[in-house]
Amino acid sequence: MVRSGWYAVALALTASPVLADSPPVTDKLNTKIAAVTLADPAGKPVAVPAAGDQKATVVVFLSFDCPVSNGSVLTLADLHRQHSGAVAFVGVVPSDDPAEVAKQVKAFALPFPVVTDPKRAAADALKATTTPEAFVLDHNNMLRYRGRIDNAYAARLRKNATVTEHNLKDALEAVLAGKPVAVPSAKPVGCPIDTRDRKPSATAAVTYHKDVLPILQNHCQSCHRAGDVAPFALSNYKQAVNWADDIKTYTHDRKMPPWKPVAGVEFKNARNLSEKEIATLAAWADADCPEGNAVDAPPPAKLPDGGWRFGEPDLVLTPGDDFHVAASGHDIFRCMVLPTKLTEDKYIVAYEVKPGNPRVVHHALNYFDTTGKARQYEAKEATRAKKADELDRGPGYSAAMGLGFFPTPADTKPGLPPIGVFGGWAPGQLGTKFPGGAGFWLPKEADVVLQVHYHRTGKPEADRTKIGIYFAKTPPEKKWVSVNVSGMAPFSYIPPGKEDYKVTGTAWLTADVDLHSVMPHMHLIGRKVKITMTPPEGKAVTLIDIQDWDYNWQETYWLKESIRVAAGTRFDIEAVYDNSSKNPNNPSNPPKTVWFGEETTNEMLFGFFGATPVSSSDRPRLIRAPVPGATPKATEGKN
Repeated sequence: MVRSGWYAVALALTASPVLADSPPVTDKLNTKIAAVTLADPAGKPVAVPAAGDQKATVVVFLSFDCPVSNGSVLTLADLHRQHSGAVAFVGVVPSDDPAEVAKQVKAFALPFPVVTDPKRAAADALKATTTPEAFVLDHNNMLRYRGRIDNAYAARLRKNATVTEHNLKDALEAVLAGKPVAVPSAKPVGCPIDTRDRKPSATAAVTYHKDVLPILQNHCQSCHRAGDVAPFALSNYKQAVNWADDIKTYTHDRKMPPWKPVAGVEFKNARNLSEKEIATLAAWADADCPEGNAVDAPPPAKLPDGGWRFGEPDLVLTPGDDFHVAASGHDIFRCMVLPTKLTEDKYIVAYEVKPGNPRVVHHALNYFDTTGKARQYEAKEATRAKKADELDRGPGYSAAMGLGFFPTPADTKPGLPPIGVFGGWAPGQLGTKFPGGAGFWLPKEADVVLQVHYHRTGKPEADRTKIGIYFAKTPPEKKWVSVNVSGMAPFSYIPPGKEDYKVTGTAWLTADVDLHSVMPHMHLIGRKVKITMTPPEGKAVTLIDIQDWDYNWQETYWLKESIRVAAGTRFDIEAVYDNSSKNPNNPSNPPKTVWFGEETTNEMLFGFFGATPVSSSDRPRLIRAPVPGATPKATEGKN
């Protein structure tokens, strides 16, 4: 399973993204704002805007449940430090939970006063709509700027490759210099502030306890709970009300729960909601969120409690120390090298990955390495000169894609595959057993390498992810094999400026197999991908079709029922790439030629399949030519 990120954090159910072409809000600009008095978490009164002799005031609305807001904290802290003494900063959190706000203020080490706004008094005074949203007032409390902090985000959970517009900084410097603000309003990107006065019906047909809570338990709470990967919890009525409009929007648009396929075979790990469930959530939000009677509620959901799902593993591997993740920056992919010290070959029949800190572990991939190169990379990382201010630190080494190296013939030991991939982990996943009684070969003395994808939360974090492995007690009847069809070839490229550049690949199967899983794989500028198979004398069958590819939401798709596939079956993969400046995922602006390659900023196209051969003597392959004896160009995985 490769998901360079199907999980997000966010499995984050986040509010509707702000469209770039929507007009900025200009309410209250160039008017004097009357101060309202709110309280900090300790109960101390604070004026908003601040009273005093400062040359300017910055009021910023924050939410510790909003990833965009949390992502802005360090920028705000830097601005506060740069203008200490001349500018008053105050954060406003639209919340009625001062204890939780105090906890988060301490965790994020905010250097300026933060107040709660339970009745939305400050939000109403400034007509604030979003978190984060910043307001700059001059020494007379005249509002000179309102809007986003910068253009770090193109939309919710969609960062721009670089920050090119520093709206708050520019506005503040203009006000301090006594100059007009060149851009007085910029549309904020983030999470909405709910100012609606809800009046739920006492006789509504759809209620939280009877109708909504069961859906949240079955589809959302495995990630949307305290301390887990999602940025906010959906564990009780109040939390659900806070996000009701987003629940309606995101489930209607099928962005949540995260599930990318729009067509294909049935998958056992499907997370899509039924039409009835989507309609129920919409009806509840439209009725102003009636609570109903608690006696109608189902029992609390049984969520993971930290134990091993399949009992005590045969082998538990964990890094020797925590990995420290800095508060801000690009996501980091860290390879943790875990020697197995096995004295004999084993077959893996099940595994379970346990993140030490689910808040920052986006996903993980499981490899083995018999070449020793991963150890060499880790040793090199451990001995290199470290910068004094380096905040991403700990065991392992960083690699943007895979293990960070291609094995060469010189790396390969006789009779041994140099590397192998045996699945991974994503939020909500509770262990994996290989289907059909199959086992995955783990050679003796191999190193297991966990590639862990970390995302930032806006504050320093630490993690020590571990993996539990279960071995076959006797040699399995069938060996798990991985085969693939490729699209892009070495030295191929995607021209700059192309919005719909198409790439295809075809391969034929050499032996009968039972097909158990499929996983398409591209990088950042991929837009669409579809995989089909055509039996020797039959019609094409769509295995999977993704029309909105996102590098951050990849995974292995496990077939609900295995499919018997005959030798000679044709597999086709087709994809569309967007290498234009319109693509917010494009790491280059202006766009550059994107070559086939291993780096994240390169591109590739693969379809990976997990299968078991029908005959134990067969070694299935996918080859690019349909005639016997053709030279294989895309072959089985190393196992």
